[in-house]
This record gives sequence, structure tokens and C-alpha cells, in this order.
Amino acid sequence: MARSRRLRVLVVDDEAAIREVLRLRLAEWGCAVKLAENGEEATSKSKAFQPDLVISDVVMPGMTGFDLLRSLQRSDPERLVILMTCYGSVEMAVEALQNGAKDFLTKPLDYSKLKSTIEQAQTELKTRGRSHRLASARRNEEGRFGDFVGSDRKMREVYRSIEDVAKTDTPVLITGESGTGKELTAHSIHYHSQRRHGPFVAINTAAIPKELMESEIFGHEKGAFTGAKGVREGCFEQADRGTLFLDEIAEMPISLQPKLLRVLEGNNLRRVGGCEELHFDVRSVVATNRDPRDAVRKGLLREDLFYRIDVFRIHLPALCERPGDIPLLAQHFLDIFGSQQKNRILRLDEKTVSILTAYAWPGNVRELRNVIQRAFVLAKGEWIKPVHLPRHIRNRGSGISDSIVLEAGATLEEITKQVILKTLEQCRHNKARTARRLGIDVKTVRSRLKSYGITL
Repeated sequence: MARSRRLRVLVVDDEAAIREVLRLRLAEWGCAVKLAENGEEATSKSKAFQPDLVISDVVMPGMTGFDLLRSLQRSDPERLVILMTCYGSVEMAVEALQNGAKDFLTKPLDYSKLKSTIEQAQTELKTRGRSHRLASARRNEEGRFGDFVGSDRKMREVYRSIEDVAKTDTPVLITGESGTGKELTAHSIHYHSQRRHGPFVAINTAAIPKELMESEIFGHEKGAFTGAKGVREGCFEQADRGTLFLDEIAEMPISLQPKLLRVLEGNNLRRVGGCEELHFDVRSVVATNRDPRDAVRKGLLREDLFYRIDVFRIHLPALCERPGDIPLLAQHFLDIFGSQQKNRILRLDEKTVSILTAYAWPGNVRELRNVIQRAFVLAKGEWIKPVHLPRHIRNRGSGISDSIVLEAGATLEEITKQVILKTLEQCRHNKARTARRLGIDVKTVRSRLKSYGITL
């Protein structure tokens, strides 16, 4: 069993022959082994040796195996202990496992089963080590920027952009898929700016009924329309001396966009039904989950408004573009949910991490948070395991394979086509995401698909 670090095992048994046989077997499997003939000696040796795993007989003179188990658990709750005995019973096995034993074996030992248990212990220790590194990174603020979690190169670029633009009042356009953290980015810009003590007002234009949008954004005077029983301040007035975040700008009715453009350019507005020109001091941050130039071409976003808001752009990468951040984010969410319940500490096992990292995450960080919250509710023990994940994630969504099959002699054009179509399939036919994953322009993806006779 090749390992990067030898597993340290302490064998405790009052029979010298059993101790020696176990020493030889464990050494053959690549373990570093120490021996003790009773519980007292084992307690003393464990302090210096710091074993990863303790294999102990149950029935020994003086301190029993159960006494040793409880003593070791008190000093290190994560210490792995295997108990063994000639006089095993179901009741004894249940008691051992309830007290925290890794396994309960009967003599004579089944060495193939013992070897399997040793391998499982090594995997568990490796997983715990990764979890401890994640916890250490969080404590030391590694991979953190305010409320952001992630150390990927693309996210570090986002952090730098936020710090740079926050020093100014420059208008910001945030682009990125739904669930990537556009509002969090806007809030971070506000927090790091000189306006941090002023209001932060967030408006999602896609969530406001069209007939109410003008009033919500620009405000209205009493009697301006049926039901206007009083004066209402719009979001620009509410955000005075602070930051206004307009999310999903391309969903705003095209008829209102000229008025928005005028307000952004002059920092003045008139409420609906009003005559007075009101001045405000607001830093504007807008966002869209669409390709803004594509929205202009489709007539969803006015070109003059686009040029007004596209002064400093921050693009948020999709979660699938930074898979290395997924374990850190998942553990971060587990910590948040666990903090709500005293002593509830959960970790991700290796298979779960592999599944989470391989999944495409069309809903991005928002979807990951929801999946981890569901797993937190379902998990009863210490570990988040694959069974706690939704089936479509365990099956990697639609079960799409990562591989493509190339025939000998295939032309570069044929290989390119296969790569584009496979990536498009993995990205759920999202052309913009496909382009980002391949590192090419979305126009190239469109033209290639057109040449293949594919219309999406």
C-alpha cells in the first residue's frame, strides 16, 4: 500500500505472539508500528508516538480496551481505534461502535478484512487532513475577500478590480451568470468605498412588475396615478450619498431606458407626476446575466445606455470555471449551517468532493449553497457523503462523459468540432459559458455552430 506518509499504528495486546504477528503484517503493508502490552503502556506511548490508529484487545488485565478507547477519545476525539477480542458478541460490537471505535474485530483475525480497514482509515485520515487544511485556510483568511470565498486566479482578479474601482465613483457594470455573486460584488464595492457609511440600495429590475417599475425607480408624487396616496421616493433618492445597485438591467422595459440614461448622466430626476427637478449624489453599479453586447443586438438594451454604464466592467466567472474553489466554498457553507447547531461539525469525504468538483453547476454558487444545506439536513454523522447529494448531481447532471473518442487520422477540423460540441453539451448548450471554458470568443462559437448547421 504505497502512501505519501506512513500510517502510524499502535498495537495493544497482552499476548506477545499476537503483538508480533500484527507488527509483521502492518509493517508489510507499509505502516510504522509500535507495541504495548497493556492499556497503561499504550496511554504512555501514544503521547510520544501520536498514532493515527490504535488496534487494541478488549480483555486485558488492568485497563480494558473500552477503558483505553475512552481515554484516547478524551485526549483526541478524532483518534481512530479498532477493538478486537476472542469473546465477541453483537452487544459488545454495538457498544464499541457507540463509544467511537472505528471497527470491532474478532479473533482469530481476518487479515484481509483488517487490511481493508487499514486502507479505509488511511483514506479517512487523508480526508480529515484536507478538511483541517480548509479550516486553517478559513481561519487565516486564505482565499477570502470580505464575504467572498475563493482563491482561483479569476477570483483574485475580481478582488483586485473591486479594490481598484472602489476608490473612485466610476460607474461599474457587473456581468456574470445568475448565482455568481453580482449583488455581493456590488456590496463589496460599496463597503470598500468612501460611501460605506451611506445607504446601499439594491433593485432587481427583473422582479418588479412593468407597471410599477417607473414608480419604484424614479418615485412618484401624491395623486400621480390611481392608488398613489402619498409621495414615494424612488431608489435614486433612497440611495443618496450611497450606492445604487440595479440588477438585471437588460430586463428593464426599453421604453424606460432613455429616462434612466438621462438620470444617470445628470444626477437629477423628476418623480412620476412631479414637476420639481430633484438632485441626488449616487454611485451607480449595474449588472446583467446576459452578454451586454448581445442584449444590444437583440434590442433589449439601448446602445447609448450600454455605453453609459460600461465604464468599468467586472466579469464574475461561473463556478465551473474555478473548480478548485468548490471544496472551500462547500466547507464554508457547512460551517455556516453548523454554527447554528452547537457542536455540529461536518466534513466532506473524498468521493463527495470529487462529485461536487466534477458537476457543471448551472446555478453556480447559489446552487452549491442550496445543495450543501440539503446535505447538512440529511447527514446524521460526521461526514457529508455522496448519498446526501441530489441524484442528478451524483450522476453528474445528465450523465455526460468528459471524454471524446478520436479516430486515427482525424483532421484538426474534425477534432475541433468534437471538442466544441462536447463542451457545449457539458455547458447545457450555453454558448457564452462554452466560449469561456474553451478560452475563445463567443462569436467564434456561434460561427462554428452555424457552419455545423446547428441553431440554438
